[in-house]
Amino acid sequence: MHDPRLGERRITRVVYDADTIRQRVRELGSEITRAYPDGDLLLIGLLKGSFMFLADLVREVRRPAQVDFLVASSYGTGKVSSGEVRLLYEPSTPLADRQIVLVEDIIDSGRTLASLVERLRSRRPRSLAICALLDKRIAAPQPELRFVGFEAPTSFLVGYGLDHAEDFRHLPYIAEVD
Repeated sequence: MHDPRLGERRITRVVYDADTIRQRVRELGSEITRAYPDGDLLLIGLLKGSFMFLADLVREVRRPAQVDFLVASSYGTGKVSSGEVRLLYEPSTPLADRQIVLVEDIIDSGRTLASLVERLRSRRPRSLAICALLDKRIAAPQPELRFVGFEAPTSFLVGYGLDHAEDFRHLPYIAEVD
């Protein structure tokens, strides 16, 4: 399949189309709304990959919530996590006694997430849960993983915020590329 937004690359397979993603994000917003009917809710997006997902998700959470961001790096320009997690930006919002949902695009090895959960827990939130759009189910179980959009294949995925070397984030669907 050729998509002109990919330049010379070709899509091997569309894994989740835009309509399927939109519907599941609505459902996740409802799940989060039900799980946190009151209290101080903060959604923290892990940039850059979660930006599209977080923007759509926060519009589907039907209660007051604040948004902040984390920027961590473990991939560089490769397709496999280096295992070294560098925190480039952390939330400026106070986290103590807050209900926090960490919004992630994809759980792969789980190393980045484990490191971030440890750092966030040290700031004493009331609760901490993870909402991941995609879970490859290859990481060790994460007790904080409470909301999952889709199970993902183990192949390398792009689109809807997911990138390869900063390309392909703009695609409205999630796909495998050649």
